[in-house]
Amino acid sequence: MITPQHVQALRARVEAHRDDITRLMREICAIPSMDSQIKAVGERIGEEMCRLGYDEVRWDVQGNLLGRVGNGSRVIVFDSHIDTVGIGDRSQWGWDPFEGKVEDGVLYARGACDEKNSTPGMVYGIALARELGLLEGWTAYYFGNIEEWCDGIAPRVFVEHDPKVRPDVVVIGEPTRMQVYRGHKGRVEMQVVAKGRSAHAASNWLGDNAIYKLLPIIAGIRDLDATLRTDAFLGKGTITVSDMRVSTASINAVPDQATLYIDRRLTFGDTVESALAEVQAIIDRSGVDPAEVALSMLKYAEPSWNGFVLEVDKYYPAWALEESHPLVRAALDTTELVFGQRASSGKWDFSTNGTYWAGIAGIPCIGFGPGDERHAHTVLDQVRLDDVVQATNFYAALPAVLSERL
Repeated sequence: MITPQHVQALRARVEAHRDDITRLMREICAIPSMDSQIKAVGERIGEEMCRLGYDEVRWDVQGNLLGRVGNGSRVIVFDSHIDTVGIGDRSQWGWDPFEGKVEDGVLYARGACDEKNSTPGMVYGIALARELGLLEGWTAYYFGNIEEWCDGIAPRVFVEHDPKVRPDVVVIGEPTRMQVYRGHKGRVEMQVVAKGRSAHAASNWLGDNAIYKLLPIIAGIRDLDATLRTDAFLGKGTITVSDMRVSTASINAVPDQATLYIDRRLTFGDTVESALAEVQAIIDRSGVDPAEVALSMLKYAEPSWNGFVLEVDKYYPAWALEESHPLVRAALDTTELVFGQRASSGKWDFSTNGTYWAGIAGIPCIGFGPGDERHAHTVLDQVRLDDVVQATNFYAALPAVLSERL
């Protein structure tokens, strides 16, 4: 049972480590980890966990970082992806995106919000929980993983490949504005490939332009968006043409193939089958010869930094926990206990590893992290450093609160 004395001692220990936590935050943001290349940043985090006396620190088969403390019968995973998107146009940044800058207590740097924000608090929170006797009965993992290009692939490795552990609960460190998030929409990524026939552009009537075959399909997708169903909690489903690739002999030739990429966000009531059927219906109504247009779901089969490949469909289910769920209630109680003010619950607009933890594996998970998702993937990527420090209290106290609920 966690007592007011525990909370007082925890706050004191977190404050004593304030400089260590903020230093770690700045140092890991300074290490580029784009395109799933997390080896260098993982090594720095691993050094910190070794210094804090973790029982085990290692890479898994995919090259995700595992840090374990304890050997309890129940397992809690603190999930923080440590890869980031790229920096885009460097001239759009007003400062070095990796060195960053601190202004009015806010760190501006690539990954400050999404998602190196939660790593220092998780790493120190687990260590302090053990130090203060708040991990009794638990095995706690820090899981620093690859996520940006395929949500949920790293948790799938954790459960199904290495270490082959099924957690009892998971805390996702994506930005939540220090609130407790309990779900988000899913998505499926699709492509429509149209075949044509090449010809010289000067004699275009001899060819068959693959791009033109997609025009009624693009219009149908645009018009479909407004008709998609809405869920009271998750909100409305969406569909967007997100990219297009063309195969052509030259810019003076009729394209012989065109590929349309589609991002379909799924709310409750949507399925992968229904989402594919909606687009197929648009194709069927387009008047294009069915032999010349093909719809399919995308697959992810890119090697990680260590060469590991796991092929998965790019389907990510929607998920949500009820506010009455024991994990959600425990998380909200923990915010009140350590911050003196009860957080609210909410949802992400974007997608997280919860698509696997809860959406596929049925493992209860919640989100709690510093930062605001509206700054993710932007040149204003940022987080309040005090929130990075204060989040440590939440991560450390949650297992003890959960022990009273589960």
